[in-house]
Amino acid sequence: MSEVTVAELPLVDGERDALPRLTAPARNPLLDHPILSTLLWLSWPNVVALSAGTLIVIAETSYIGRLGTESLAAMALVFPFVMLTMTMSGGAMGGGVSSAIARALGAGDHERASALALHALLIGLCFGLTFTVGMLVFGPTLLEALGGRGSVLAQAIGYIQIFFGGGIIPWLMNTFAAILRGTGNMKLPSAIVLNSAVCQIILGGVLGLGLGPVPSFGMRGVAAGSLIAYTIGAAIMGWYVFSGRARVRPVLRGLKIRRGMFFDILKVGAIACFSPLQNVLSLTIFTHMLARFGTEVLAGYGIGARLEFLLVTLAFAVGVASVPMVGMAIGAGRVKRARRIAWTAGWVSFAVVGLLGTLVAVYPDLWVSIFTQDPGVRAASRQYLATGAPMYAFLGLATAMYFSSQGAARVLGPVLAQTARLVFICVGGGWLLSIEDTSQSFFWLAAASMVLLGVLSALSVLLTRWGPKSGAVPEVRPALS
Repeated sequence: MSEVTVAELPLVDGERDALPRLTAPARNPLLDHPILSTLLWLSWPNVVALSAGTLIVIAETSYIGRLGTESLAAMALVFPFVMLTMTMSGGAMGGGVSSAIARALGAGDHERASALALHALLIGLCFGLTFTVGMLVFGPTLLEALGGRGSVLAQAIGYIQIFFGGGIIPWLMNTFAAILRGTGNMKLPSAIVLNSAVCQIILGGVLGLGLGPVPSFGMRGVAAGSLIAYTIGAAIMGWYVFSGRARVRPVLRGLKIRRGMFFDILKVGAIACFSPLQNVLSLTIFTHMLARFGTEVLAGYGIGARLEFLLVTLAFAVGVASVPMVGMAIGAGRVKRARRIAWTAGWVSFAVVGLLGTLVAVYPDLWVSIFTQDPGVRAASRQYLATGAPMYAFLGLATAMYFSSQGAARVLGPVLAQTARLVFICVGGGWLLSIEDTSQSFFWLAAASMVLLGVLSALSVLLTRWGPKSGAVPEVRPALS
């Protein structure tokens, strides 16, 4: 038999070096770690920061209460519009920004994520200018249509002239925060929100009530304090993002506007904006209906509504944390994990918000006594909280479903759930007005609408297909030689 020889491979550099060791790819905690612990780990900075919102709500309502019952009623009129600005910029469009960036990072495309960040800032600028022009031109008419009269209307107009005169500032601050959250960075935006809250409490109190040589500017001073605090927060986050310290870095030089980038954000953010818009429309219609019962009932409801906003921010903290987790899972093609994240966030929000809401319903004076000693206002606020506060659990569930759907870029269902709530309030409220029912019946209407919203939002997630759409399998033909 012939001998078989094997040629020796040439050595590299004349040395018999071992082959380089293979290293495992770095694990992404948002994709690989346990869901509940990761969700809670991402949520706690948001909870801490948004707990500062608790201080803002308490402090702001407290010193507005010192300005008088008319000032409380004025705040109840402007509050829906302020909430619309903050929820639309931070939650709706902000969620669209976080979702798009998270999906790009989940797919490993860092260049696209950076381009998306720059386009997000352009969107924030445009929306901020739109709010400024719209509220300065049409704001007084809207406030009057809601039932504002006399001194109440004058103070409300003074507030919106200052706050919405700088409407671009909260949009920029929340857009920067959304960019960072989309990368999975929850700590820095939360720290900035906490810092802004402290500044807002101090500046709003000083400018609103006056201190030493600083005169009292009333509602205008409260609005100015908020804007100054938001400006500081936006400046710090803007420096951090453009300095290259974040996982994405917008590049202004050689800027190329690409429609696909806008579409990737707006296909989630623009649709999501209808949710807070409808929510605020529901609140404004409900506020208009309650105005017929007088200033005391309107002010009492305003105190209760601020607690509603406060508790829902806890669900907001969990929901915002779910957006990058769901988005990166979708970007990596792990749809089942994305759904588990959504349901985990939903049940956590339902339990936490429901527990706190029920506690306040049983002991309403824990909240009401902070703001007013007026017997009529206290009675109306107690009545509303005893009826509606336990149902805040369903608002928490709806909020979590809304944010998780943003991460999956399937937000239409939760938005339609808000539409159903709006129709329910309009039809039910119109009927109650026709029979001239009491304010208690309107409070029951509000509570029932919360249950409806939560149930429909959960059903929308259950029934909506996530992940890429399935298409026809292409026909494979053998190649002819």
